[in-house]
Amino acid sequence: MCRWIAYIGQPIFLDSLVTQPKHSLVEQSLNSKLNITPAGKLLSTNGDGFGIGWYDKRPDPGVFKDDVPAWHDENLKNLCHQVQSHIFFAHVRATTTGEIQRTNCHPFHYKHWLFQHNGHVTDFENIRRELQMEIAPELYPYLKGTTDSETFFLLALTYGLVSRPKEALQAMVSRVLEALIRTDPDGALNLSCALSDGQSLYTLRFSHNEDAMTLFYSTDIHCFDDFEGSNSCMPNNSTVVVSEPLDKASEKWTEIPNNTFTTISGQSVNTETFFDDNSLSAITQMSS
Repeated sequence: MCRWIAYIGQPIFLDSLVTQPKHSLVEQSLNSKLNITPAGKLLSTNGDGFGIGWYDKRPDPGVFKDDVPAWHDENLKNLCHQVQSHIFFAHVRATTTGEIQRTNCHPFHYKHWLFQHNGHVTDFENIRRELQMEIAPELYPYLKGTTDSETFFLLALTYGLVSRPKEALQAMVSRVLEALIRTDPDGALNLSCALSDGQSLYTLRFSHNEDAMTLFYSTDIHCFDDFEGSNSCMPNNSTVVVSEPLDKASEKWTEIPNNTFTTISGQSVNTETFFDDNSLSAITQMSS
């Protein structure tokens, strides 16, 4: 289980979200409040690596990540203090799949796309080969690590993410469910994802056979106040998406429902159903 944030809007410095707020992402790497495991335990520490990805003058994003804890890396603090971006991702990792190594840290990127994920699939080791055989041959060389997350991203790219984000994610989730249910009918799939092409921000919240990972967004200009005298505000026409709020003011945050696909541009947030009941039933029945 992991924690992540994603921002879209007027350019801000990355430290406005990553290090400065009262409950910043770096603080969450040490002291998460909502990172509940499937067994019902609070996973307060997310110290198995970190990563940031941002867009600036070029269409492809910059990416910086490492396998050390986020709170331990002064380079992360210094970089976030200097880099300004209109769209950026940040992620702190608590691994359930894959070794603690840099290639397994999020976000993952391909050309002008960024992807980050919180969640898991039951017994990924048992379906890994089947799923990775589905990755398009031209994309397979981009598979560098051993996480389920990277496999999900490359599958979505295989199924047309570049031109049809929602449909590609539907195809990816359908394929993962097919493999999962055939291998373990009682297995779980949990996805809390953020994706961007440098123009828009997309999120997916979906779960099968267990409670969904938490996911919230805010357009409130005060959503990352640090409550210690800072006058820092989020610019107008901007949105931040988080695994858990950056402060304790819950009225500033809207929970993104489960089984939804959300498209965000500036302050425009459009949430739609990901799978309708008939589609989801068809997938699970075909896989049984």
